[in-house]
Amino acid sequence: MRTADNRVNTVLELYGSSLSDRYAAGEVRAIARAVFHDRLGWDTAQLELRRQASLSESELLKVYEPLERLATGEPLQYVLGSVQFHGLHLKVGPGVLIPRPETEELVERIIASGAVPTSIVDIGTGSGCIALALKRAFPTAHVLACDISEDALNIARINARHNDLEVEMRVADVLDPDFMLPPGCDLVVSNPPYVPRSEGASLSEQVRGHEPHLALFVDDDDPMNFHRRIAELAFVGLPGGGGLWFEAHYLHAKSVGLMVERMGYASVQVIKDLSGNDRFIHAER
Repeated sequence: MRTADNRVNTVLELYGSSLSDRYAAGEVRAIARAVFHDRLGWDTAQLELRRQASLSESELLKVYEPLERLATGEPLQYVLGSVQFHGLHLKVGPGVLIPRPETEELVERIIASGAVPTSIVDIGTGSGCIALALKRAFPTAHVLACDISEDALNIARINARHNDLEVEMRVADVLDPDFMLPPGCDLVVSNPPYVPRSEGASLSEQVRGHEPHLALFVDDDDPMNFHRRIAELAFVGLPGGGGLWFEAHYLHAKSVGLMVERMGYASVQVIKDLSGNDRFIHAER
């Protein structure tokens, strides 16, 4: 990629022309702001004030490299290598799902529920976002984060160290018949795979082409497979009054709630996210 000069405004115009086929104009501006902040430490005001200024060769290289990757469809979060999640700075990469605002909302709802858990199990932890946010909210609780992917857990371990939070990490397949919840846990939470494979073509290329399919997709003939298995395990492993929290597909959240209720859970709630979609399930043992 080449520009006529090294002015900031010329670089921003290049961002617009290079990314316009993938993102709306407002998104491109937000992406450029994020790159300049991450690579050069400039906030939005500084970026606007310096539009006519020239970048040094090293500065130009720092903002060119992300653009080259973004132009291939790689998600911004992977390009920058990190995200903010519930006040935590988390490393992310191709081995883990990028944390969504809905998952941040799930954490907030758990904290706001009034429960004070002593032992938490997060199943399918990915980057560790849920487990680490809950550990920070409930510092005296023991938190176990499980995932089938060793690559994901390696990133989660880095995030735990970076945020100075002690969380036990364990490679585990929740669908393995031998998987059991540890004794004494009183809160089970999971944002498991829940996107039907038939919806894959409708997802953006940034998601479909870069994020781990293992963490995204379920078979169309049994889209509640993970929710069912986790709910069965939690029904055996949780004490009376223990909490179960799920994130789910908006089309299947009510079905997950009904399934959990039929298992014998009490106080089952299907809760809408901030966009008005059925998204979260909360139940008590």
